[in-house]
Amino acid sequence: MTLDRAVMAFAGAMILLSLALTLWVSSYWMLFTAFIGANLIQSSFTGFCPAASIFRLFGIKGGCAFK
Repeated sequence: MTLDRAVMAFAGAMILLSLALTLWVSSYWMLFTAFIGANLIQSSFTGFCPAASIFRLFGIKGGCAFK
């Protein structure tokens, strides 16, 4: 698995988790969903993603987007 795919899988899992928490716990969890979306937009422009930095520490090889 490349770093790009790991970041996309993690973002998708976090979005699904936050939507489930919104449904079962509180509507304020939608703010977490918005944060994830804003982080994805920011990383598309700057190329910096905190999750990619953490995954890189675990030894996942870089892909096209995050080198």
